[in-house]
Amino acid sequence: MTHYLVVGAGILGSSVAYHLAKANQKVTIIDYPNNGEATRAAAGIISPWLSQKQNDTLYQLLKHGAAYYHELTAELNLLGIQDTSYRQVGSLHLHKSEDKLAKMVDDTIERKKEAPEIGEVLQLSDEAVAESTPVMTKNMGAVKITGGGRVNGAIFRDALLKGAEFHGAHLIKGEASLNNDGHTLTVNGERIEADQLIITNGAWASSFLNKSEDHLDIKSTKTQIVQLQLLEYQTEDWPVVMLPNNKYIVGFKNGIVSVGAEHRDNHDFKPTVDAESIQEILKAAFKFAPGLKEAHFIDAKVGFRPQTNQNRPVYGFLPHNPSIYVANGLGASGMTSGPFIGAEITRHLLGHPTVLAQENFDPSEHG
Repeated sequence: MTHYLVVGAGILGSSVAYHLAKANQKVTIIDYPNNGEATRAAAGIISPWLSQKQNDTLYQLLKHGAAYYHELTAELNLLGIQDTSYRQVGSLHLHKSEDKLAKMVDDTIERKKEAPEIGEVLQLSDEAVAESTPVMTKNMGAVKITGGGRVNGAIFRDALLKGAEFHGAHLIKGEASLNNDGHTLTVNGERIEADQLIITNGAWASSFLNKSEDHLDIKSTKTQIVQLQLLEYQTEDWPVVMLPNNKYIVGFKNGIVSVGAEHRDNHDFKPTVDAESIQEILKAAFKFAPGLKEAHFIDAKVGFRPQTNQNRPVYGFLPHNPSIYVANGLGASGMTSGPFIGAEITRHLLGHPTVLAQENFDPSEHG
């Protein structure tokens, strides 16, 4: 039995730990809750099929990631872990042009041939949009995808950690540092070694690996999301609303509504909220959802989303130090791809066939 030591317990690290433990491997996972961890500040939108990215490799990853939620949630439920927060509420993709909406419908129906989890694809009138989400204005139509969903990143991450512990994984709370030997860690003053280190600590990976011979070029974006509350509505039933100005509205339990996001370069890892960013988010949201003006302001979240120069995730062994396996760069779609990548990494480590070609995500090629 191989001992795997996972550093970083966000959505990706928790998934790796869960899948390795389920495969009867010895797993230790180190959890240090950095302020600004991307998973805890994610909007959790699971609806990648209307993406306009011209990167088929990334789209295939996200497509499989969205489909995998059904299987993984069912697995966790069988373990008695019922609160995963994942729910298919549908997604609305707004646009003013009828012709553009019709093309979006055609494109999505074409993609449905290889992604039946898309469900129904419907073109909605502005009245139907306002009826489904009562805070919306009545001047925008939408494409509705019934298979679209949303998930609370922190809750799903905790569900995966519970699942990992159910299968025998050991969770340590503390901050890890890589020792000069390049293959052992110090956590809470104690030296820990394992057969394989797996580094999944997101935006902090580059600084963590500075004692390694390999350089992992990870940059990050400071992303800010506003949380509002509308107690008079059953917001947990609302579809995810993708606004035409790259903003979104996502409803959760207890009238909570996440509205985002504003992106800025990360220069200092300070998880502070910028007043200008909050203004920009609300100004953009109010334009299409004026009913949100009546909401209570609850909080604003900051997350540092890691990405590579290739703008796609990387996972694999470091070329000059195969005792370290890195997985990073999930970017804005981390909640969609993270759980599936955890399963792919486990298949790769155990020598099983992967669903996607692992070389397309190798850090030595794309880092």
